[in-house]
Amino acid sequence: MAEQDLAPIALTLDHLFLEFGGLSVLQNLSLTLRAGELLALIGPNGAGKTSVLNCICGIYRPSRGSIRFAEQQLVGRLPHHIAQLGIARTFQHGEMFQGMTVLENLLVGRHARIRTGVFGEALFSRAVRAQEILHRRRVEEILDFVELSAFRHRPMASLSFAQQKLAGFARALALEPKVLLLDEPSAGLNRDAREDLARFILRIKHETGIPMIWVEHDMQMVADLSDRLYVLNHGEYLTDGAPKEVLSDPKVIAAYLGGAKHEAA
Repeated sequence: MAEQDLAPIALTLDHLFLEFGGLSVLQNLSLTLRAGELLALIGPNGAGKTSVLNCICGIYRPSRGSIRFAEQQLVGRLPHHIAQLGIARTFQHGEMFQGMTVLENLLVGRHARIRTGVFGEALFSRAVRAQEILHRRRVEEILDFVELSAFRHRPMASLSFAQQKLAGFARALALEPKVLLLDEPSAGLNRDAREDLARFILRIKHETGIPMIWVEHDMQMVADLSDRLYVLNHGEYLTDGAPKEVLSDPKVIAAYLGGAKHEAA
């Protein structure tokens, strides 16, 4: 048994279904994420990968099934309540506040960690000042981690596409998550930017141990970085396992090449 299989369970999806009207998006999906694991969620376009992340973070409400994190049932909770529990995510297109600075965008990402009240904020009390210093210091550390410190006071709109994607990655880290959901963070990046991203993902894995579910289309990246691949096809589980084994599986190859939904192994 692999060492990763002995790690505590961080997140569990159990018999998950997602339907929009008569359209079935996810069908009887079960998935386990273990502590410290980097799990890559892969599959052809339209397989339902982003929908899985949307269910976990509360953007979509599953039709049936269970999502459990830290003994808490997530199905039915609002997205900001799920964020407060410690689940953060990135988005394919960044979704940053373009008129705000990079620093301000990351401070928004710390909203669930701020412990001040309306009256204290209005009076700018000593406790509020102490909190502001604390949160700004943490944001500066994260900016340094992703090598964006030089852009801290720049408007987000002035950054390049790659820098904005990296800032979105940093904003998710600003929550200090217990689980991190990455939705195609490398999409649209050139080779150098992808290499930087890979380096940051590995640093998170090895320095913080935050478990991650990573939706990705770059098969070379997932083969090099992930602990395990979980494959979706047409909203259903296809297979999972070590990257080398999964990527050489005839069922996976057929799915990516447009083979039959349940082509024989």
